[in-house]
Amino acid sequence: MGRTLAGDQKKVVSEGYTLVWVDEAGFYLLPAVVRTYAPRGETPILRVPLSYDHLSAISAITPQGRVLIQVQEEAYTGSTVVRFLKHLLHHIEGKLMVLWDGAPIHRSQAVKDFLTSGAASRLHLEQMPGYAPELNADEGIWRYLKRVELRNVCCHTLTELRYELRLAIARLRHKLSVIKGCITHAGYRL
Repeated sequence: MGRTLAGDQKKVVSEGYTLVWVDEAGFYLLPAVVRTYAPRGETPILRVPLSYDHLSAISAITPQGRVLIQVQEEAYTGSTVVRFLKHLLHHIEGKLMVLWDGAPIHRSQAVKDFLTSGAASRLHLEQMPGYAPELNADEGIWRYLKRVELRNVCCHTLTELRYELRLAIARLRHKLSVIKGCITHAGYRL
């Protein structure tokens, strides 16, 4: 894969594991405001409700450019992370090595129980170093969705936000160069 993998991780990759970067993010009704065009002298105004309502999302990307995402209205817990890991195992064949941050939900008892119940035969979890989000290629996916695909998008309800996010994800899945660019930007070689 690349120079940023530790020796034991290179061994796992050489044994036929599929490398998967996983991360979570929140999408709020308030838009990610970026520059836009407007008639000279007229400041564009975005009208949105002031709300902390949001959607929680978890995603995974592979070096082949696959993106798997689940979205829900409540925050992720250990059991919902296990549900996503099962989703990964269902959609990606063979052994998986998951690279993710050290969030408490990743170290929860539900995840440990899932591994001891037999998932460890196909699933290897590797924690990224603390305070190093730049090493997680999946961070680039969130940045792209928020700052490019959903820029200046105003939603009034979570249903509308979920619809816009679904469209943005569908567009992203067709942009293999963006997905692979997130991986190489994080310092990995394909």
